[in-house]
Amino acid sequence: MQTTLSEQEILTDLLTSEKHLTSTVNTFITESTCANLTQNLKNILTEEHSIHENLYNIMNQKGWYPTSDAEATEVQKVKGRFKPLQG
Repeated sequence: MQTTLSEQEILTDLLTSEKHLTSTVNTFITESTCANLTQNLKNILTEEHSIHENLYNIMNQKGWYPTSDAEATEVQKVKGRFKPLQG
């Protein structure tokens, strides 16, 4: 018996894979000691982020990944948490 995945299931799988891939590549970047490799990985990461954004946009437009804007007070709270880390 062959099961056919819906477009939504395929896009969800692709988006999940992109999330995992970008996380993994980011880890490789932080652990790399070779400048050439690090730069190549950064280029790959940028490309993967672009793919992730495109997948998200498609899913969001179809209503399969709905989001809402954060309230200004919530944005300020998060900014405040990271401000001390900026040095």
